[in-house]
This record gives sequence, structure tokens and C-alpha cells, in this order.
Amino acid sequence: MTALKAKHQRLVLVAIALVALIGAALLAAWALRNQASYFYIPSDIRAHPPAPTRAVRLGGMVQKGSLKTEADGVTIDFLVGDGKADVPVKFRGIVPSLFVEGSGVVAEGKLAVNGVFLADNLLAKHDEKYVPREMQNMSQEQARNVVAQTK
Repeated sequence: MTALKAKHQRLVLVAIALVALIGAALLAAWALRNQASYFYIPSDIRAHPPAPTRAVRLGGMVQKGSLKTEADGVTIDFLVGDGKADVPVKFRGIVPSLFVEGSGVVAEGKLAVNGVFLADNLLAKHDEKYVPREMQNMSQEQARNVVAQTK
């Protein structure tokens, strides 16, 4: 039996490496298929509800007047809206300090069969006008100078 020429050996090694890379990518994608968390806004979740077993993220604004604390003191109920639809959310746990009515929120969890979003985690969002405590009393020009000096 004759040995492969060097050119053919390289071609075989490249083909094996390519197959191994494709196999590793497919294996990683298959392993992570249930870890993906899709993002919905209330009108999307009402129009096309995800399966009750699928982990998703629900983003929107906490509706004013909707925040209620249950008798156990650690479970809260509120509505998340986007101006077109509202979704009731139930969360049990420690609420982020920035979480207030009228603020943005991203809730991670699952949509129950009854239409209530059961959140496992809440991510509160601050507005774009956030200013660090140290810069609150500065004028805009002073703040720009401080930022420019730190660069």
C-alpha cells in the first residue's frame, strides 16, 4: 500500500479538523437549546404566547397603581405594560432597589396557563437621566470636564 503524499495528508487533516469544528458547534448549539431566553413585550406575549415550559423575558413599564404586596410580605403582583397591552406578573423574592411603579423592568420567568407571568428574577432599569451622586450638583460643563479628565 502506498503512503499518501504530503499534499493529500494536509487535505485529509483539514477535512478532519473541519468536521470536528462543525460537530463541536452542533453539539454546543444542541446543549444550549433550552437555555435561550427570548425577549417579549406585553403586546407580543398577548399575540403569540410562549409555551408554559419555555423560559422568556418580559420587558415593559410597571403600571402605576398596580403594585400589590401579598400577605406573606415577599410576593408581589403588578402589571407590566407597553402602551398596547398589560401582562400580570407575580414575583416572590427580594425586589431590586430601583424597582418602582412607572419604571422599566425586565422579568425573567415563564408564562402560566392562566396568563400570569411567573417571574424568577426581576431586573429594574433606571432612566437615561441617571447622574452619579458625586455629579448631581455640577453644571453640565463641569460634568463634561470631569468626564474628559478621566479619559
